[in-house]
Amino acid sequence: MTYGGVEAGGTKWVCGIGTGPDDLHALETFPTTTPAETLARTAEFFKQNGGVSAVGVGSFGPIDLRAGRITTTPKPGWANSEVVSVLHDALGVPVAFDTDVNAAALGEGRWGAAIGLDTFCYFTVGTGIGGGVMAGGRLVHGLVHPEVGHVRIPHDRMRDPFAGACPYHGDCFEGLASGSAVAQRWGKPSEELGDRPEVWELEAEYLSLGVVNVICVLSPQRVILGGGVMKEPSLLPLVRARTRALLNGYIARPELSEGLDEYIVGPALGDRAGVLGAIELARMAAGV
Repeated sequence: MTYGGVEAGGTKWVCGIGTGPDDLHALETFPTTTPAETLARTAEFFKQNGGVSAVGVGSFGPIDLRAGRITTTPKPGWANSEVVSVLHDALGVPVAFDTDVNAAALGEGRWGAAIGLDTFCYFTVGTGIGGGVMAGGRLVHGLVHPEVGHVRIPHDRMRDPFAGACPYHGDCFEGLASGSAVAQRWGKPSEELGDRPEVWELEAEYLSLGVVNVICVLSPQRVILGGGVMKEPSLLPLVRARTRALLNGYIARPELSEGLDEYIVGPALGDRAGVLGAIELARMAAGV
């Protein structure tokens, strides 16, 4: 059986067909436009490439898992957009649906940086911030799904007078530490700020505060930090050092008392974590 995976982002959609990292083909990336156009292009991709037994979609959110739709997203034109029913009607196969970060966490757990672990968190730090959570070997769902990007973290307005970029909460985690926040605060996108150590020291402070919140609540066996902002080489070591300082020896585990090099890591699957995790969602939906 062959499965389809969709990493449905607010900026772009990535579609692929396969069964895992060693069998991932017919990849296509295209911009996120209107719901009708984007979903039609997705369905056409799978039809043109021989069809699939099931499709998994890891979507930007917030989403309604039960109804299979995107809900209160600030993405223009996408609020309350049906996803699962549209793709199911077009393709006639099971369609699994979850957040893009839960899908990425699933991929990293199956093939990547969290193999053998049953409780961990995957953050993506890009245009926004999201967190996929695996606990006890299962993706976490409840009333809706984890919204790690919107936890509230301390904001020292003397050090950082920036009001925040989140249209709902202002200076929540995403509002202070996302790629959008970095660009608005400093006047340039993150990829153009590599020579500014003050940028990355502040970014590491905010990311570490978010990571510490998750460590204290979830007690993950590992934290994975992905997304475009994390491609700055100096950032991951800064986050490890500041996380260790913020924990201040409270949790007596060797994983948290040394350099955290094996505890806070980048995604082993790189930019393919989302689409591979979506393929795993499809495999699960097919009952295999």
